[in-house]
Amino acid sequence: MKFEKIDCGNGIAVAVSSDSMIITDVDSALDLLMSAKYEAGTKYIVVDKKNIIEDFFILSSGLAGEILQKFINYGGKIAIYGDFSHYTSKPLKDFIFESNKGKDVFFVATKEEAIQKISQSI
Repeated sequence: MKFEKIDCGNGIAVAVSSDSMIITDVDSALDLLMSAKYEAGTKYIVVDKKNIIEDFFILSSGLAGEILQKFINYGGKIAIYGDFSHYTSKPLKDFIFESNKGKDVFFVATKEEAIQKISQSI
């Protein structure tokens, strides 16, 4: 796992990259958040959806809710980028829509958009 520090002007964010899954469960998500805090000095994370286990995007699994609640409880923010168009679940589409209206969790198409959303939320 590699961290790319991004100076957002009003704070630091980190873009995370890896050839393998980064978020597979609640513990791995917390590990990511704590690693970013201690290694990069930030709780603002940008991550590609390909690095997140697919169960995250099945809302009935409860995984997304658990993970995102932990992020928020610890003061973290996350922007997930990738292609979400193939998901047909109305609850997931609604969840993404509502999340994007907030200030802690974002779902966007590109890494650049993710960085922009995180930057605006710091």
